[in-house]
Amino acid sequence: MPKVSVVNTTGQQVEELELADSVFGVEPHVHVLHSAVVMQQASERSGTHKVKGRSEVRGGGRKPWKQKGTGRARQGSIRSPQWKGGGVVFGPTPRSYAFKLPKKVRRLAIKSALSSKVIDQDLIVLDELLLNAPKTKEFVKILKNLNVERKALVVAGEYNDNVALSLRNIPGIKLVTADGINVLDVMVHDKLIMTKEAVSLVEGALS
Repeated sequence: MPKVSVVNTTGQQVEELELADSVFGVEPHVHVLHSAVVMQQASERSGTHKVKGRSEVRGGGRKPWKQKGTGRARQGSIRSPQWKGGGVVFGPTPRSYAFKLPKKVRRLAIKSALSSKVIDQDLIVLDELLLNAPKTKEFVKILKNLNVERKALVVAGEYNDNVALSLRNIPGIKLVTADGINVLDVMVHDKLIMTKEAVSLVEGALS
């Protein structure tokens, strides 16, 4: 079983925690990770792009010239696709880009993401994360104590207003609860900061 140090908000080690092999000790599957990230990004696309076809553009009700005898190519409408101002052929229309992966694949993906953080030593486990008042300065101090200098994902057991308000204005720092952890957030942030409670909840959900 992989082991990590549990630290407090001052950065001092208070105990050692054994992580579940089935969640934090799997071999990262690169292809599954990629598929999960693509799935999540695809579901976030708005898909509201729209162009007009020849039946939707204005004008073109009259045949521009007679069929025969002019020496020019036959034309039925000035709003055909080859005309300036004409309709677009096979252009984009509103659609959903979302697709789903099998449940087992999605579970393997999040396990791979968590295990990769353990392998890279980018997982920080806190004994608890509580603030008496929403103070950005206090949370910046906590990050400094934990040697977090770049983007970090903070995973708490449950939502806490003081914590959320304290970190929302810090660039590159994001807060999610244990039930909202996802592959994309884990992979795009350099550090993963989890409370001991969050680790327990994630292990319970994925084991």
